[in-house]
Formats: sequence, C-alpha cells, structure tokens
Amino acid sequence: MDMRMRRPRHPLPTSGPHLMEHLRSTVWGPAEFVGMPPWWLVGEGLLAGSLGAVAIVGVTVVGAWYGLPALASGEAGLVCAAALSLYLCLVRAGRALIGVVAVLAVCLALQAPQAAAGVVLAERGRVESALVTSVEGGPSAVSSRGRYFCSVADRDGLPLEVRIWRGCGQTTRPGDALAVVYDPKGRVQPRGVEPQAAAGGPLRGLIGWAAALVAGSLVAVVRSYRLTHIASSSAQRGTGGTAS
Repeated sequence: MDMRMRRPRHPLPTSGPHLMEHLRSTVWGPAEFVGMPPWWLVGEGLLAGSLGAVAIVGVTVVGAWYGLPALASGEAGLVCAAALSLYLCLVRAGRALIGVVAVLAVCLALQAPQAAAGVVLAERGRVESALVTSVEGGPSAVSSRGRYFCSVADRDGLPLEVRIWRGCGQTTRPGDALAVVYDPKGRVQPRGVEPQAAAGGPLRGLIGWAAALVAGSLVAVVRSYRLTHIASSSAQRGTGGTAS
C-alpha cells in the first residue's frame, strides 16, 4: 500500500544554475573571456569613459566661456551623461554597472558648472577690492554648512548680487576690504579670492569624479564581452558560405 501511494520522485530542476548565470550576466555583464580581457576591449572602455568625461566638462566650460546658459548650467553635461549611459545599453553592459556609470556621470555634470566658472575667472578674471557690508553664517547657521558669507559692494558703492564666502572668515567685519575676482565680460558671477590657491587649478575638484567615471565605463565595457554572439555570428557566416 505504501509503495502504491508513494509518488514518483521527480528529478531536480536544472534551471537554477542557468537562472543564476542569466541574472549575473544581466546585472554585472557576461565577461565571457578567459584570462585578461582583449586589449581592444580595454581601449574601447577607456575611450568611452574618457570621451564621456571630456564631453561633460568640456561643454560646460565652453558654455561658461561664451555665456551660453544651456551649456554653462550643466544641462548639456546631463545630455552627455545620458548619451554615455545609452551607449552602455547598446553594448549590453550589466544593468548595475550602467547604473553606477550613470550616477557618476550625473554627479560630474552637476559639479562641472562651478569648476567651469573657476576656469573662466582664472583665465581672464580681474581682481578688485570690495567693501564688506555684512557678514552672515558661521558654524551656528545650519544652512551655511559652517561657512561665513559676506555681502559686499564694489568701489562705486553698488552692492553685488552674490554673497562671497571665499576669503570671508570669522574675523571679517563690516567695513573690511575683501578681494573679489570678476569676469570683465560679465558671463560668470564674481567670487572671492582664496588666500592660498590649491594645487590642480579650478578643475581639481572634478579629477576624482572623472577618474571614477572612466574606471566605471572601463569595467562596464569589458564585462559586456560575449563569446556566444561571436560564435553564433561565425556559425551563421559559415552556414551562409556553405549554402552558396
């Protein structure tokens, strides 16, 4: 009776490993190569990341230099970031790596406008002394992130539209003179002169973001390599040649 009622044992499903492999390939990329990746694949990844970083920063600098708001505000940089992400989708890179590259590209595009304005002021800016009219902020102000902001007026007594934080410190008082650099063409907003210029120039703050973007693009492109597609293409060409 027990033998008749016992259900036959079904074989274990073999789709589990294939499903995990499919998920890994979809999320992180197939990376179907043995040993080191092909040199041309590494070059393609470096080229894609470098072109993306240069395009994001370059269009923003051009916009700030020539006074083009659509470029200087970072909107064009976001378009370049979207184009890089679209390219990774076309080469069928891993979804997670595409997301990482997209986030890095957007962060670079959002950081680029301030750096681009710094490039313009460093190249053609003029330094003048401005009169401090009021000082706000500091560690007690939550919105100022610990910075002091000085409202200043030019030598003609006209107040500037922006508040200055570079060079404005705890010891700054109304009536003090503050060095301000401005663009003679008026295409970027004036800013205070830092007491000691940091190494790397105005673009120093973008180096880390750009390097991370290039590295992420490199990994995404390298891991998108598929031997199965190459093998199937070769087989189709061979079949076509035999049929003819």
